Amino acid sequence: MITAIVLYQLPPSIGYEECRAHFVSIAPDFLGVPGFLRKHFIYSVAGGVAGGTYLWESLEAAQRFYKGPWLEGIRARYGVDPQIAYYETFAIADSVSGKAGPVDQFVHSGAAHVAA
Repeated sequence: MITAIVLYQLPPSIGYEECRAHFVSIAPDFLGVPGFLRKHFIYSVAGGVAGGTYLWESLEAAQRFYKGPWLEGIRARYGVDPQIAYYETFAIADSVSGKAGPVDQFVHSGAAHVAA
């Protein structure tokens, strides 16, 4: 499993409320993306930076997604290229579900079973 951390600078015209409203409106769009498992939509407490932490089935699925329409959308909306870092995910600790352990125990039939 791959965790991708994606960050980008926001233009001055996009503040907390605008960013939040946009993220809430687009969240359902990720559910059908091949290889996608989970995303946390994030906004810097200092402002000016937003992005997401994603959990992917594979590096290939993540890299495939971050090209093409998604990248063009980021460039069009924010006027910048995102910074993307990829990490191998070994384990998850989730106090909501009360589970902790190897990432494989949170995945069943291609879907993450980590409580939201």
